[in-house]
Amino acid sequence: MTALKLEKVCKSFGDVEVLKNIDLVVEDGEFVVFVGPSGCGKSTLLRVIAGLEDATSGTVDIGGEVVNDTPPAKRGIAMVFQSYALYPHLSVRDNMSLGLKQEKQPKAVIEERVDKAVKMLDLGDYVDRRPSDLSGGQRQRVAIGRAIVREPKLFLFDEPLSNLDAALRMNTRIEIADLHRKLSASMIYVTHDQTEAMTLADKIVVLRDGNVEQVGSPMELYNNPANQFVAGFLGSPSMNFLSKSEIPIPDGATLGIRPEHLSLTDDGRIKGQVTHVERLGGDTNLLVMSEAGETLTVRQFGQHDANVGEPVGLDFQDQNAFLFDQNQQRIAE
Repeated sequence: MTALKLEKVCKSFGDVEVLKNIDLVVEDGEFVVFVGPSGCGKSTLLRVIAGLEDATSGTVDIGGEVVNDTPPAKRGIAMVFQSYALYPHLSVRDNMSLGLKQEKQPKAVIEERVDKAVKMLDLGDYVDRRPSDLSGGQRQRVAIGRAIVREPKLFLFDEPLSNLDAALRMNTRIEIADLHRKLSASMIYVTHDQTEAMTLADKIVVLRDGNVEQVGSPMELYNNPANQFVAGFLGSPSMNFLSKSEIPIPDGATLGIRPEHLSLTDDGRIKGQVTHVERLGGDTNLLVMSEAGETLTVRQFGQHDANVGEPVGLDFQDQNAFLFDQNQQRIAE
């Protein structure tokens, strides 16, 4: 069964179009990530799905039912926000059970669902604590548990890891992925972090200026980007783009090469000079200024000796390069 279907969804605030004819299908059990730069419309789209914003036009179908006129509480969704939105005076157990109590669920049902979520999220030692006694990662797990107990048709995550430090973000990301596997639930996750998108998603939706640029699995988008924007947005370090290179390319076109596909070689087709060295332990990134005046990032696996000012030659295998036209669309091989 289809968990979510959007058809020609538009959203305007006055004369400003924020979402433009969005078509999207989320299959049952799929983990879909909305990704894009700030202002691209990803959070607005999530809010339209949740019913926190009304679509200007188009239809929102959740679980086979058009819900445009259905209030958020009746849509069968559960939302996890960037801010944990926990009640400070309530314990972990009471925060997780409050929504079910408001729905007037039987006490036995509430206890069963809360106990199951507590076990799943490893919160057993914290059920009687208040949010102020928890770490940021623990608070986010409580917020996720509050969503789990509702047993929704669709989970919605709005940048849930933004308030956590780097180590907690990684740990919580793993927990969310594990949770998805355990629940086999349909999830939509909004982030501006392409690493989160690549590591979590079954399917990524790349948004820009209210438009869907491309939809596909992480590796489909990484290996076969439809345009220059998608190619540059996914990947770290990001793709190199050359328009004045020594490599012959059509007029107005741009050549794209990922940093890991550039190699150092004395007789390389691109000549340049090292301007900066990033020693990361497992990797070494070299920034090279080409003779054409363009800066390239070269990713070397492992530890490599290089000095600023050192002349280098760069090359790549042609099958690893991408070519984009003057409208930034991918030129087919």
